[in-house]
Formats: sequence, C-alpha cells, structure tokens
Amino acid sequence: MRKVIFAINITINGFADHTVGIADADLHNFFSDLLDEADVILFGRKTYQLMESYWPIACDDPRSTESEKRFAGTINPIKKIVFSNSLKKVDWQNSDLAEKDLVSTVSELKRQEGKPVSIGSINIASQLFKENLIDEFWFAIHPVISEKGPRLFDGTDVDTKLQFVDLKKLGSGVIILHFKKSEAEK
Repeated sequence: MRKVIFAINITINGFADHTVGIADADLHNFFSDLLDEADVILFGRKTYQLMESYWPIACDDPRSTESEKRFAGTINPIKKIVFSNSLKKVDWQNSDLAEKDLVSTVSELKRQEGKPVSIGSINIASQLFKENLIDEFWFAIHPVISEKGPRLFDGTDVDTKLQFVDLKKLGSGVIILHFKKSEAEK
C-alpha cells in the first residue's frame, strides 16, 4: 500500500504563497530529494498551471540554476494527475486530467503498490486532510511573516494529532518539519 505525502512551503504564520519564500538551492534540492521518492503528483488547476508555466522548460533555460534544473529533471518525468472542472486538456509531460473524483482517485492509488503519492496543491491537501487520507506531512517553514496566499488547512475544521519524525534546518533559515499521522489517527 502506498502512502500519501504532503509537502508545502509556508510562512511562520501559516500562509502558502510561492512569492514570499526563499527558493534557493537547498530548498530546490530538498524538494527534488522528496520527489525522487514519489511516482505520482496530485495537482489542482491553479498550482498545475503555475508549475506547468516554468518547469517543463527550466532544464533548457540558461537562466536556470543547477538546483532548478535538477528539480525540473525530477518533476517532469513524474506522473501528474490534475483535478480541474475547467481545464479540457493538459500539456505538461506525463500529465492527465483526473477521470474520477479526488477521494476515489486517492483511495485507489493508496491501495496500489508503488512509491508514495505526492500532493502538490494546498486545496487538494485540505480536501484529503478532511478525509484523513494524508500519511506524512513536510512543512518547510520560511522565516517570513506574510498574509499572502491561502492559509494552511483553512476551514478544514478537523483536529488531528501528528507524530513528529524529524527536523531539518536549511542554510537560509528555512526549517523543515516532518510529521506522520499518529497511530491514533489511522
């Protein structure tokens, strides 16, 4: 049975906006390492379109850093499932529109053998969190206070106890907290 993992960049006060974090080589390498362990990424429309606008071409962009090229080389070949009511097609390599609803798709993926399933969108994570379908959490907490973007798990109205696994500090001051679902929550 595969597990579902959620990794997110957030501010100290729990907001997720890609424009306020510290996207340096350490962070790109951390996420590359994490995605090396996955073989499916779940995206909502907004995050898919954001990611698809850059990562497919990043390897060929002379302005890309080595860590960005590594991340692009990691994410591009992974299977991507996009949940959208408005998109009619997706063009990024190895991307497909979801054929079933989110909960059915993830429940089916969890029953299969394979590497972990990664969640690439905060909205997708919030929905799966409500359904108790996330097994591991990676919070990359940036030393930034900002109220830009959505707030982590806003409106989920669910109390969940997590079990601490590990902590990693990056040179930029980003702290990565790794938790898994506690035995009581399974």
